[in-house]
Amino acid sequence: MPSLRQLLASTLGCAAAVTATGINDFSCQSDHNPVVLLHGLGATYYEDLNFLQYWLQKEGYCTYSQTYGAYDGFPFVGGLKPINESAPEIAAYIKEVTEKTGKDKVDLVGHSEGAFQSLYVPKFEGVAHLVDKIAAIAPPTHATSFAGLYKLAYLFGNSTREAVGDVLHALGCGACDDLGLDGAAVERLNDGKPIVQEGNKVTIIASKYDELVTPPTTSFVHEDGVQNWWIQDTCPFDPVGHIGEAYDLNVWNLVKNVLDETPDRKFVCLIGSPGK
Repeated sequence: MPSLRQLLASTLGCAAAVTATGINDFSCQSDHNPVVLLHGLGATYYEDLNFLQYWLQKEGYCTYSQTYGAYDGFPFVGGLKPINESAPEIAAYIKEVTEKTGKDKVDLVGHSEGAFQSLYVPKFEGVAHLVDKIAAIAPPTHATSFAGLYKLAYLFGNSTREAVGDVLHALGCGACDDLGLDGAAVERLNDGKPIVQEGNKVTIIASKYDELVTPPTTSFVHEDGVQNWWIQDTCPFDPVGHIGEAYDLNVWNLVKNVLDETPDRKFVCLIGSPGK
């Protein structure tokens, strides 16, 4: 019986995508930078960007990932810890990849919280010199209202916002608090100093129909040299939403364009996506 991975690859018309060297294969050889992929909130290294990894391997890239921000004894859900606690984990992993592969730099591909981390970690964790290209898919760069839910946190002013934050931390999702309106990590990233660090080449990829990182324009970084890219500018009939961005072949091709530094490369757009 075919695996889910094989079925997805077949459905997308790219069955060859499953012929991979394997995630975290430090013997993998490529002329490209190693690619470190950062999953979203509540995901893991083996769920979220895993299919993109297999596809990138077919395209000649060596890919690496780990689950970050998970609590001890419960590794099945990542990205829950406060951003400032999980960011050092990611920085340490970037150093590990460069050391074990013998490469000077890595490229980062992140989705959702992972995309936010792809901007946050180089700025604050001392690894900007180890990072070359960054493809950030739907980062809540300037905070997300989580489909408008965060607006309810201000129903009775700042006191209710603080209470909501306390509840989120008590429930074990400090990152949920960090990435919302007035979240600590969001405020730190937008501290008035450049988000993009010297030597880093950043492309933001976002969908006009993102229903979780809201408003979708919150993703964009308006700094010199940053490419802000709507998926629909390239593939106007793609209705992809937030979760689907990780599984959308159109998004994968846009990521490849970033990694290959071929922003104008044309590809055949699929109409629709594997999921909202």
